Amino acid sequence: MPGTPCSVSARACVDLESQRAWLIRDGQGVRGPMTISSGGEGQATPVGHSFRVYRKAADHVSGESTTREGQPAPMPYSVFFADGGIAFHGGDPSRSSAGCIRMEMPDAQATFDELQNGDKVQVVNASQEAAARGA
Repeated sequence: MPGTPCSVSARACVDLESQRAWLIRDGQGVRGPMTISSGGEGQATPVGHSFRVYRKAADHVSGESTTREGQPAPMPYSVFFADGGIAFHGGDPSRSSAGCIRMEMPDAQATFDELQNGDKVQVVNASQEAAARGA
């Protein structure tokens, strides 16, 4: 899709290199670029062209990550799309996540509202996509 490193068949596009994401409907960008943070060292966000949204939970809390106080970490507006509980969710995008795509709360809510089960998500590295397309 023009302006993103993803194809027009994606409903959500994530570029791990620039730490940006877009929402796409009918081949047109409807939101983005949105600032995100992806997985940190040892917990990388998986790359792929055909992930699918399989679950949404507006008030999800992590079963793996905890807050500094030892409580389950909140993952508001979670949109799960990859094995291992990888999701878009609200939070502070200045901190890396445990493989998820963390975004500002308004962007997380918009992503939650826009994406539906079965929608395609592409997670790429823009320079590799450009090289593969001969750009």
